[in-house]
Amino acid sequence: MAMQTNPDVLVGILRDTVVALVRRDGPDLSARQLGVFLTVYLTDGPHTVRGLAAELNVSKPAITRALDRLGELDLARRKVDPMDRRSVLVQRTLKGAAFLRDMRSIMDQAAREAPQGGENPAEGSARRAG
Repeated sequence: MAMQTNPDVLVGILRDTVVALVRRDGPDLSARQLGVFLTVYLTDGPHTVRGLAAELNVSKPAITRALDRLGELDLARRKVDPMDRRSVLVQRTLKGAAFLRDMRSIMDQAAREAPQGGENPAEGSARRAG
């Protein structure tokens, strides 16, 4: 059975995670780039531009732009599908796996610091930031 979590707490964890990612040295991904990255790393492949566009309900050019940036950062790479040369496969990288590990660690820390019970999530965030 899934644990019930206050949506405000979850949004606070997301905020704290994003702020930590922005503050640290390393890639600063847009929401779309992060969505593509997480889809590639957290769901079973193979992943294609066409498949990612369908799964995320965005255009293929939008996926291509996100993959361009992920490729520049070596967080993902594209390779022509040897079975269907018209199709491009998206592959994970070692640097991308390390980025995901870092992100999990940051989220875990944010979750451990999240307010519990009746505490106002905004007050908890302000206290941690101060």
